[in-house]
Amino acid sequence: MPTPHHDTGADLTRLQGRATWLVSRAHTRSSRLLSAGFEAPGGGLRSYHYRLLAALEEWGPASQAQLGRKTAIDRSDVTAALAELESRDLVERSVDPEHKRRNIVTITSKGAERLLELDEVIDGVQDEFLAPLTAAQRRQLISLVSRLTDA
Repeated sequence: MPTPHHDTGADLTRLQGRATWLVSRAHTRSSRLLSAGFEAPGGGLRSYHYRLLAALEEWGPASQAQLGRKTAIDRSDVTAALAELESRDLVERSVDPEHKRRNIVTITSKGAERLLELDEVIDGVQDEFLAPLTAAQRRQLISLVSRLTDA
């Protein structure tokens, strides 16, 4: 009887040409690179922190519920992530004067500075992740994957 093999499956021929398998492996690699970049010295943040800061910078102040919907982050995770960002003075929350039970979140100037630093981290991760590809192949990959995510 064969011994169970506990590998990633990378050696299985039947998986090599399967787009879903390849995308899953690429996702795992990109997630690992992003986590390492965000955890670098002075980091301690995660990709969802970046999404929240980017959303606030791009769209302006928003309620916690709006941020959760627009960034596809679960409501309870948004609350915890915002508490972490607030403890670092990267965002501030205030009671919405029109709806006393709702908090409005605003990015602080320190948060905007940190977002720019995180942009540089992500740029480096992109370069590392896409290193095997030419510039034209990078553009093509982004175009094709964008079509898959919009489907």
